[in-house]
Amino acid sequence: MRKNSKRAPRRLPEVLSPEEQTRLLAEVEGNDLASTRGRAIVRVLLNTGLRASELIGLQVRDINWTNGDFLVHGKGGKDRVLALNDDDLALLKSYLGPSGILSGNRPVFTSLDGQRPLNGRVLRRWIKRLGEKAGITHRVYCHGFRHTLAVDLLRATNSLKTVQDCLGHENISTTTIYARLVNGEVKTALKNLRNGV
Repeated sequence: MRKNSKRAPRRLPEVLSPEEQTRLLAEVEGNDLASTRGRAIVRVLLNTGLRASELIGLQVRDINWTNGDFLVHGKGGKDRVLALNDDDLALLKSYLGPSGILSGNRPVFTSLDGQRPLNGRVLRRWIKRLGEKAGITHRVYCHGFRHTLAVDLLRATNSLKTVQDCLGHENISTTTIYARLVNGEVKTALKNLRNGV
């Protein structure tokens, strides 16, 4: 006899407001290598929705350094192609500039001495501390950047399919949770209900 395997309802993910995104980026201003790398990490996470493992696994050779297209080696061996905007592409070139190498089989993001790939535990701890320094009261974590990109992209395009393809979701039902965060009809209706009565 099969057990009832009804899934518990999914909680809405926490996302970063535009103001919180600005505050995070303000914490990584500066021209030194650590600041440039930090700014590049935050911007790439915010603007592409990469998972932490995908960011860590991103290789210099995966990026077309002319137009910003790049290959993501996704979860479960599912590759997808995304694009960096011009500002983020220029920022990555600036970050990698001291080495002068924009090709080859090496990670984009490394330790500050350039000797080791970025460590996942170190990245997660750094993101958490960055949120605390920026004075953000809710938890700031790597996957939260992915949720934030999904909501911002859905607001901009009104296309769940675009968000699904960007995030690499196999099933669009995984993506529909973001519609619950974006759909403003219920809030608008409630604000207008008996308004001025």
